[in-house]
Amino acid sequence: MRLIDTFTNEQLFTSKFFDWTGTTSLGSYCVSATSSHYDWAMKKIKDHKKELK
Repeated sequence: MRLIDTFTNEQLFTSKFFDWTGTTSLGSYCVSATSSHYDWAMKKIKDHKKELK
């Protein structure tokens, strides 16, 4: 999170701002690696808990 905070909104959310992100924005990768990942994991845990009952 500290590393993400070092980037400006323009750097994070402008598509193709960095060549190495291709056509995707850096922010999209950050969302995938942080909040979306945890949301996915919480759903998996919830589903697994239901199976155990």
